[in-house]
Amino acid sequence: MAVDTPSRSPGGAAVLDKAPEKVRKRSPRYKVLLHNDPVNSMEYVVTTLRQVVPQLSEQDCMAVMLEAHNTGVGLVIVCDLEPAEFYCETLKGKGLTSTIEPEE
Repeated sequence: MAVDTPSRSPGGAAVLDKAPEKVRKRSPRYKVLLHNDPVNSMEYVVTTLRQVVPQLSEQDCMAVMLEAHNTGVGLVIVCDLEPAEFYCETLKGKGLTSTIEPEE
């Protein structure tokens, strides 16, 4: 009866044959930024953020709006390029000022 045993390296340690791990390079991520808006109401900005980026909670949207209001720019979300462009363009289409930039 044959028994499978791990092969031994010259040093005596067991060597398990294992496929080399694939190294996956992460795709670059992008920040979607909301700029301060002196035109639209705070409520409109929060509602619009909720519609455009549904994974953000009401509290998240409030925080983004207040950050933009108080500092001039708020971080909406960090994601891959394609959704970042979609969010940015959709926010612009609803009258808000938005840009994207690479995450550092």
